[in-house]
Amino acid sequence: MPPPGKVPRKENLGLQCEWGSCSFVCSAMEEFCEHVTQHLRQHLHSSGEEEDEEEDPLEEEFSCLWQECGFCSMDSSADLIRHVYFHCYHTKLKQWGLQALQSQADLSPCILDFQSRNIIPDIPDHFLCLWEHCESSFDNPEWFYRHVEAHSLCCEYQAVGKDNQVVLCGWKGCTCTFKDCRKLREHLRSHTQEKVVACPTCGGMFANNTKFLDHIRRQTALDQQRFQCSHCSKRFATERLLRDHMRNHVNHYKCPLCDMTCPLPSSLRNHMRFRHSEDRPFKCDCCEYSCKNLIDLRKHLDTHSKEPAYRCDFESCGFSARSLCSIKSHYRKVHEGDSEPRYKCHVCDKCFTRGNNLTVHLREKHQFKWPSGHPRFRYKEHEDGYMRLQLVRYESVELTQQLLRQPQDGLDPGASLSESSLQGIILEAVPGEPGPQEEAEEEEEGGSGDGTALSASQDTPSPVIHVGNQTNAQGEQEVQG
Repeated sequence: MPPPGKVPRKENLGLQCEWGSCSFVCSAMEEFCEHVTQHLRQHLHSSGEEEDEEEDPLEEEFSCLWQECGFCSMDSSADLIRHVYFHCYHTKLKQWGLQALQSQADLSPCILDFQSRNIIPDIPDHFLCLWEHCESSFDNPEWFYRHVEAHSLCCEYQAVGKDNQVVLCGWKGCTCTFKDCRKLREHLRSHTQEKVVACPTCGGMFANNTKFLDHIRRQTALDQQRFQCSHCSKRFATERLLRDHMRNHVNHYKCPLCDMTCPLPSSLRNHMRFRHSEDRPFKCDCCEYSCKNLIDLRKHLDTHSKEPAYRCDFESCGFSARSLCSIKSHYRKVHEGDSEPRYKCHVCDKCFTRGNNLTVHLREKHQFKWPSGHPRFRYKEHEDGYMRLQLVRYESVELTQQLLRQPQDGLDPGASLSESSLQGIILEAVPGEPGPQEEAEEEEEGGSGDGTALSASQDTPSPVIHVGNQTNAQGEQEVQG
């Protein structure tokens, strides 16, 4: 299908063909795609695609000759055609990435593997437009995205109330409205998964320039990453990257069945699956065992292996076992006394080699209780190297307000909500607080982060999170200003 109407380009591009040893270069996508089409025709014709049907369809005729690619279609030439046209589109995105990088004098090029620059995603089917009454299909992503953009530019404004006008998204099943066509155009990328820029070194594709430049900044040398999260010790090149990271430590989502709160929808789904669902979809083929995730199934399958899958890593110890559980049990019985204690009680300073031993101590000796809705304690490393109980859990202001608005009727006493059991956060400018900290958990099970503070080696104020309340040394709630 011929390309839709030509669209303005940011600048002239240096589109270089990488098919075999070809060195063709041009600046227009129309010319570039037409050139690559000639390669495709010659390749498919010379491979004898039109010869008798007895020929093996998995031979060389459906292999991509683009440099550093290695793709080979297992089905038909149509897969190869879509794939090669995506190389054309990807070449354009890499050129835009190069221009974006050249406009940032303070950034160095990507340091990742250059040989991955032409590895592109699988394209299992045609690019299909799902705009209302359209359903046009394309093999070339460039023409597909131009076609979808044309829909956004041709939309008519519809009146909403007396003074307001909006444009409607016509994509199948979407009811979003926007104040202008530009916003609609940006929104349509969420339907088409269009990327607008790619890294010229590693080939990674991004939805906007900001994410691409963040990809570069994350590779900044460690001594130049001045912004550090004091909750998990990760360092970042800019304050904005740190603030984006901080969101992973603040709980925004509450379980509808208990008081558990999580930072991400994915962690909430995991919680629901493990704590509130009896469904065990992962089943062992060798016995009746079933479990809730693939990781547990793989651990279990090790028990059916004739060869030991795990070996004790203590020097001069030759113990081996078929399960991780057996290795841990061996370590506790034989080697635990040989390890330096890392965990310390913040109340009485008693030390322990393992986090769950400190947990038992806190619950039995000091009568500590689990945080409301959370199934375990969490520990954080302090400046002296010891892991102590994390006394703070951060909830977003929005979640705190949501919880306080919920009716109390019908809740059992153990799940009742009160202001003293919730933690709110506010952002304000205060001097940076140096000193890295690390978080550790007493169990291997993954969980949500529970709090952050900003730390930056600079003299200017930085935003930090202040705690609305926390647990005191006796395990009681206390509110802080």
